Amino acid sequence: MSAALPTIPPDNPQRALTLAQSDNLPHIGLVGDTYTITVTGEQTDGRFCLIDMHIPPGGGPPPHRHDFEETFILLEGEMEATFRGKRSTVRAGETLNIPANAPHQFHNTSSGAVRMLCICSPAGQEEFFMEVGVPVATRTTPPPKLSEKEQAAFIERVKALAPKYRTELLREA
Repeated sequence: MSAALPTIPPDNPQRALTLAQSDNLPHIGLVGDTYTITVTGEQTDGRFCLIDMHIPPGGGPPPHRHDFEETFILLEGEMEATFRGKRSTVRAGETLNIPANAPHQFHNTSSGAVRMLCICSPAGQEEFFMEVGVPVATRTTPPPKLSEKEQAAFIERVKALAPKYRTELLREA
């Protein structure tokens, strides 16, 4: 007797097609970068989110880790990724997957901008970005420069909200 194969669940007509068009997407300025939320967890029933990232020279987040998978697909440029303390160069056309809970960071050490797609699974990171970042006009608009006092307040806000979004800031990746 052979085991029964699992059946595919029926279609859920409550879920709609998602068509991301650049003129109606949120562009979020954060840590000097600009993140455009193209597909939200709300649109994927929480399965994943998709973020179009514009990282200027010198940009990128501080070392961190979180309990969800994160995949980066580099479309343009070159960046340095640090994963569990080991540095690697990632170039346009390459894909990098960060396992859940692993310490990491990425940094644009080149002289040109980096453009990459970031897939977070399950979703939720896009909500963190929208809560701590600031809306900007376009996919490449830099966030406003923060004064020293504003920067300190921003860091405290990120630290306070990070646990809500299953994220931990680290000293080293």
